[in-house]
Amino acid sequence: MRIGQLARRSGVSVRALRYYEEQRLLESSRTPGGQRDYPEEALERVQLIQDLFAAGLSSRTVVELLPCVSTGVATPAMLDQLIIERDRIAARIQDLTRAETKLAGVIENVSAANVVQD
Repeated sequence: MRIGQLARRSGVSVRALRYYEEQRLLESSRTPGGQRDYPEEALERVQLIQDLFAAGLSSRTVVELLPCVSTGVATPAMLDQLIIERDRIAARIQDLTRAETKLAGVIENVSAANVVQD
C-alpha cells in the first residue's frame, strides 16, 4: 500500500510515517517511480509503534526492541529491557487506576445541586 493509504488506515500522518522510516522503525520498498510501498503488515507495526510511544517508550528504545517482535527471538539484554518496560508500564497503569478511582469518588460525592454554574 502507498504511504497515503497507510496514513489513512493507521490514523498516523504521512510525516510521522516518514519519521518512522528515518528512525528505522518501519520499512518500505520503492516502486519503479520511487513511491513508498508498504506491505499489509505495516499497519499492525505502525499501531504497535503508536502504542509503545503512548506508553512512554522512546523511539530509540522501540528501535532496539522491535526486532524481537518480528522474529520472536531476543538477546538476554533485549529480554531484560522488555521486562523493564513492561514493569514500568504496569506501574503507570496502577498509578492511573488509583487516580481514576479517586476522581470517580470526587464525582460521586458531588451532587448536581452542588455544581456551580459559571
